[in-house]
Amino acid sequence: MIAKGEEQLYRSALPAALWLACIAAQIAQHFASDWFIALTWIAAAVLAVVYYVTFGGKVRTRWLLALILIGITGTLIWLYRENVFFSFDRVALIGQAARISLALAFTLTVLFMRTYHDGAYHSTWGDRPDGRRIRDLSPITYVGSFMMPNRNGASNNFRDSFEITHLEKYIHAKRREGLTNFGINHALLAGYVRTVAEYPGLNRFLAGQRIYSRGEDIQFCMTIKKDMTLDDPDTEIKLHLNPSDTVYDVYEKFNAAVEEVKNAPLDSTFDKTAHALMLIPGVLLKFVVWLLKLIDYFGLLPKFLLEVSPFHGSVFFTSMGSLGIPPIVHHLYDFGNLPVFVAFGRKRREMEINSDGEVVSRRYVDVTVNTDERIVDGFYYAAAFKYYERVLRHPEQLDEKPERVKRDID
Repeated sequence: MIAKGEEQLYRSALPAALWLACIAAQIAQHFASDWFIALTWIAAAVLAVVYYVTFGGKVRTRWLLALILIGITGTLIWLYRENVFFSFDRVALIGQAARISLALAFTLTVLFMRTYHDGAYHSTWGDRPDGRRIRDLSPITYVGSFMMPNRNGASNNFRDSFEITHLEKYIHAKRREGLTNFGINHALLAGYVRTVAEYPGLNRFLAGQRIYSRGEDIQFCMTIKKDMTLDDPDTEIKLHLNPSDTVYDVYEKFNAAVEEVKNAPLDSTFDKTAHALMLIPGVLLKFVVWLLKLIDYFGLLPKFLLEVSPFHGSVFFTSMGSLGIPPIVHHLYDFGNLPVFVAFGRKRREMEINSDGEVVSRRYVDVTVNTDERIVDGFYYAAAFKYYERVLRHPEQLDEKPERVKRDID
């Protein structure tokens, strides 16, 4: 199809060639000389070829193309100079100004364009600093984001229980290996990372009524305390994980983030940002938050704010196990773009009858999940979390990198 594959319509060589043909035809029609008409078409064809080889990767510099365009723009201005400055024919004047403006626009576009020859995708118009826009969604998915503009109003939640009898044995084995403080949080997070490797749609988010993919940047957010006391304030951590990370990678990154917060003598970056907002009077702060939402809607929020914000990420984990209570049903945030919130409860034991009629003791952990239904459909979420449960039943696979990492978009 003309709009798909390697020769997509949005590739710039074809529109540039058509534009040059248009300019050549408009210039040539004002001159009766056959040699000048031929020269005009030859110049347009040469420029089209130079443009193609430059942005096709055969030539590694844009300066030849830029010099040619500057020369053509200067020639146009010289040819039309007498008419521009002395003619009172408004129709002719508008036409000449339009052609010169197009030539100038094309020249400036080439000067500011960046060429890449590594075969990788690079951010383009419509992408955000924290995600790449998905442009091939179904119409109902696109319209649905306008029908349900708020994240909390578009959320679905469900409860489940994961059997962790084998997972606990795995945790004890890791501690014997030397991962002294390896716990269930490390395993649960590593399992989620492995699930994203198989179901990359979980790493999408919606912002400005558009759906984006974080690609291979899994941003994990979690609330922690320096000390488990009532008076100790909460703070946030954010990890940047990769779908190919093993349980050892997750263990090191998670522990490093927690230790950085706990050992820091002063507040974390998140705390400092929150304190700065506290200094703003209430009425003005409401306006500032509205302004931040507006800027975020258009994808213009600075990267340093995206980094410290716990409301921008792939998934938020909260564990009630250390508090000894069941998992809460946590809401999603309308500020930011975080699409999945997972809460784990305390461990519990149940006596069950197995297939042989024997009474066995099994350990479970309850979980509640709140999801933004606009990024993927319910079938996708169901398949992803069933896969997550299977990973937790066989956590040994987390020791090695996944055999493959599926990409959400190419």
